[in-house]
Amino acid sequence: MNLSQAHLSVRTTCPYCGVGCGVKATPKGDGTVEIAGDAGHAANSGKLCVKGSALGETVGLDGRLLYPQLRGADGLRRVSWDAALDQVAGDWQAIIAEHGPDAVALYVSGQLLTEDYYIANKLMKGYVGSANIDTNSRLCMSSAVAGHKRAFGEDLVPVCYEDLELADMVVLVGSNTAWCHPILFQRIARAKEARPEMKLVVIDPRRTATCELADLHLPVKPGTDVWLFNGLLSYLARIGAVAPDFIAAHTRGLESALATANVECADPLEVAKICRVDPAALMEFYEAFAATAKVITAFSQGVNQSSAGTDKANSIINCHLIGGRIGQPGMGPFSITGQPNAMGGREVGGLANMLAAHMDLEQPAHRELVQTFWDSPRIADHGGHKAVDLFKAIEAGTVKAVWIIATNPVVSMPDADQIKRALAKCQLVVVSDIVQNTDTNDFAHVLLPALGWGEKDGTVTNSERRISRQRAFLPAPGEARADWQILCQFAQRMGYEGFDFDGVHAVFDEHARLSAHQNGNAPGEVARVFNIGALAALSRNEYDALEPVQWPAVRLADGRVEVSQRLFGDGRFAHADGKARFIATTPRAPVNAVCEDFPLALNTGRVRDQWHTMTRTGKSAKLADHVAESFVDMHPQDALLHGVREGELARVSTKWGAMVARVQHGGGIARGSVFIPIHWSGQSASDARVGALVNPVVDPVSGEPEFKHTPVRVEQFRVSWHGFILSRQELGLDAVAHWTRIQGRDFARYELAGRNTIGDFGLWARELLGVDGEDADWLEYEDRSAGVYRAVHLSEDRIDQCVFVSPRQDMPSRAWLASLFGKERLSEIDRVGLLVGQPVEKGADAGPTVCSCFGVGRNTICEAIRSQDLSSVAQVTACVKAGGNCGSCVPEIKKLLVETLAEAAS
Repeated sequence: MNLSQAHLSVRTTCPYCGVGCGVKATPKGDGTVEIAGDAGHAANSGKLCVKGSALGETVGLDGRLLYPQLRGADGLRRVSWDAALDQVAGDWQAIIAEHGPDAVALYVSGQLLTEDYYIANKLMKGYVGSANIDTNSRLCMSSAVAGHKRAFGEDLVPVCYEDLELADMVVLVGSNTAWCHPILFQRIARAKEARPEMKLVVIDPRRTATCELADLHLPVKPGTDVWLFNGLLSYLARIGAVAPDFIAAHTRGLESALATANVECADPLEVAKICRVDPAALMEFYEAFAATAKVITAFSQGVNQSSAGTDKANSIINCHLIGGRIGQPGMGPFSITGQPNAMGGREVGGLANMLAAHMDLEQPAHRELVQTFWDSPRIADHGGHKAVDLFKAIEAGTVKAVWIIATNPVVSMPDADQIKRALAKCQLVVVSDIVQNTDTNDFAHVLLPALGWGEKDGTVTNSERRISRQRAFLPAPGEARADWQILCQFAQRMGYEGFDFDGVHAVFDEHARLSAHQNGNAPGEVARVFNIGALAALSRNEYDALEPVQWPAVRLADGRVEVSQRLFGDGRFAHADGKARFIATTPRAPVNAVCEDFPLALNTGRVRDQWHTMTRTGKSAKLADHVAESFVDMHPQDALLHGVREGELARVSTKWGAMVARVQHGGGIARGSVFIPIHWSGQSASDARVGALVNPVVDPVSGEPEFKHTPVRVEQFRVSWHGFILSRQELGLDAVAHWTRIQGRDFARYELAGRNTIGDFGLWARELLGVDGEDADWLEYEDRSAGVYRAVHLSEDRIDQCVFVSPRQDMPSRAWLASLFGKERLSEIDRVGLLVGQPVEKGADAGPTVCSCFGVGRNTICEAIRSQDLSSVAQVTACVKAGGNCGSCVPEIKKLLVETLAEAAS
C-alpha cells in the first residue's frame, strides 16, 4: 500500500461467509479499491480467502440498480423515491385494510446488516402486526437455531474460533470447510501442523478438498447422520464414557434420548451398514471420540439442509452433553454459519417464528415486553409463513404483497419454478436490490436501489458471536439508499411512529437497549443470554469506532464490561431451570426416496470461488476460472449406466424441474449420488438453476428445505456442435441451445452448444458476434468435413472477439486465448496460433486456474513439479506462489503433486 494512501484505509468486514473476516479497504485515485486482510481482527488476523481478496473487483457500478423504477404496460420506468414509496405504501394499506396484516410479507436476507434486519422486524411484527417476515437464512441455518433452542433454551453457539485450535480432535460434519470457510480451515491446518497428534475427522458423503487434511473420512450415506450420532451416543453410554456428575446437575432427558438411540443404533455393525461406511472406520471414530475430552464437532449445511436437520443437530449436541464436552476451551458443538450476518438476523428475530433479542413469539410475556419497549400499536401473536410456505401462500393468493430484500429466491429457493409462478400471480412484488437484472427482478412491480458492500454502514455478527462493523468507503451510487432508511421512510408513509432515527448508530442503540431490557435485572425476570447492553448509548463517534466484540457483552455494576468468549462454562443453560436438554432423535430417511424413474440422489452446494447467485462474485475475472460452468459430478459407473460421458452435457431432471450441466468425474462422489453447485442463474447460463430441481420438502421443526437429497434422473443432452466465444462486447445468445457466461479481465467468455446444423459458418459467426462490413479485420479457418471453424475479429491489430466451433470437446485452451486479450497488439506468431488453434510458443498455456489468488494455472504447477523436482506444497508455493495466500487451493496442489509424481515414475 502506498503510505500516502494509508489514511484512506477503512476497516470493514467481508460480506461473504459467516467467518466474518476483517478487511482493510483503500480507495485509490483511479477508482479502484485495494483490499487487504485486517491483521487486527480476531477472526482472520489479516488472512483472506480468494473471494475476500477479490472484493475490489466487485465494487464497480456495471449492472447496478441506481434509481427507483415502477413497472407499467411498457415495462419499467424511472420514478422518484417519493413516487415509488407512495405507491408501495398505498398498495400495502389497501391490501391490509381489505385482507388483514397477514396478506403482506417481507422476505429478507443474511446479506442485510443487523440494523436493516432490526427495522424490518420491528416494522412487520410490531406495527403491521404480522410475523410474515422470513429470510433466506431459513435455507441454511434454521435447523441449527431450532436444535440450539431445544437443547440450550436459546439460540446459542457455545464455542469460539480459538477452540478449533485448542481441540485435540475436530470433527467436521457436512462441511467442505476448505472451500466454504477457508480461513477457519487454515486455522485448523496450522494447528494440526503444530500438533500432528491433533485428529481431524470429516463426515461427508463426498470426498471433498477438506478430506485431504483428514486423518479419517467417513463417507456416510446421505441422510444417515442421526443413525451415526445416535450410535455414538449409545456407544459412549455403554462403555461409560460419560460425565455422571455433569449429567445429574446440568441436564435432563438422557434416559429418553438413550432409549430412542438404542432402538436401531446400539449395534455399531448395524449402524455401519445403515450409514454405508466401513465398520472399522466407524469404530475408529467412536473410540477416538470417547477417548478425547477436547472435541469440537463443527457442522454446517450438510447437517442443516435436511428434512431431519434439527434432529441431526440435536443428535450431535447429545454426544457432547453426555460426556460434558461443552463450555470449556477446545470442546463443544459448533454450528458454522453460511452467510455474513445469519447470526445477526437471528439476534433481531429475523425468522418468522422469532421475536427480537432472542425472545419467543409464542410466549405472551415476551410479546408484551417487546411491544411495550417499542411502544408499538400491536404485536404479532402467531408465527408467520416460513420461506417455502410463504411462496406457496403467495401462489395461493392468501399473501397478496411481498417485499423481497437482498436475495434472489427464483434461483436460490427449492422448487424454484414454483417461486416464478407465485410471483407472476402476486398482486404486488417489491424488490430492493443492488443489481438491475436478476431472475427475481423480472417479476418486480417496484424496484428500489439499495446500498451495497462498501457503501453502507452497520454491524454483522459472525459464527463465534462476534459483532463487527461494516463501514462505508465508497459514496452512495445514483439514488441508492440504505435498507434501514428505505424501510423507515416506508413506515412513516404508513403512518407508523417509532421510525425516526437520526443515523444507523441510533438503530443499533435501540437494538442493544432491547437486548438488556428486563433481562434478569430484577426479581422474577428470566435472564436471556443474548445481551449487548454494554454497547447501548454509544455516541455516533463511539459507534463508528466500535471494535469487534463477542456477546454477551454486559456492563457490570462497577462500570466494567464483561464479555464471554465461551458459553456454559458454569454449567448453566438458558432453559428456565438452567439445565440443558437431551433430545430424543428418531432416525428417519429422507422423505423422497430414489426410485426407478429418478434413481440418483442429488446433493447441492458451493464451489470454492463463487458465492450465492454470483451477482457479486460473477463480476470478478479472478474468481471465474476455477470452475467456469455448472456441472453434475457423477461416479463413472453411474455415468456409463445413464449414457452420459465426462465433458459432455447432460439433462438432469426431477419431479419439480430440469436443468443442463456438464458431466464431470471429480473422484469424490459415491455411486447413487450426484452433486451440482448452486450458483448459476438466468443471467449466467441458459438453463442451470439447480433450485428448479430441488424438492420443497422441509424439516418439520425448523422449516429448512432438503437441499441434500432430491431424487433425479440424468440423461444425455444431445448437441450437434460445441463452441466458445471470447468477446469484448456483451452478446445476446437466446438462439443458442445452451450457453454459459464467464467474466474475463477485458472480455466475456461464452461456452456454447447447439442442436442446429450451421450452414454458413462465416455468416453465422458474424451475425452472432455482431460484426458488420466486409472490410472488418476478420481471420477465419474452416474444415467443413470435420465441422471445425475458427474465426477472430481484430481491431487495430488487437483481438476484439474470437469464436471456435467443433463437433468435439477438444478445442483450444481458454486460458491461452484469454492471455491474448491483454495484449495491445497481436504478433504474427499469435495470429498463426489463432488459426492453428493452439499456442505456438512453449509455455504460453498456463492451463485452468488452480490458485486464483495469484492466477496460477494447472500446467504451470505441473511443469514446476516436473522440472524442479518438487515434492511438497511448500516447495510449490516457494516456486510459483500457488497456495501462498488463503490456502484453499492447497488440497488441489497436493493432488497434482501425487498425480504428477506418479506420472513421472511410470
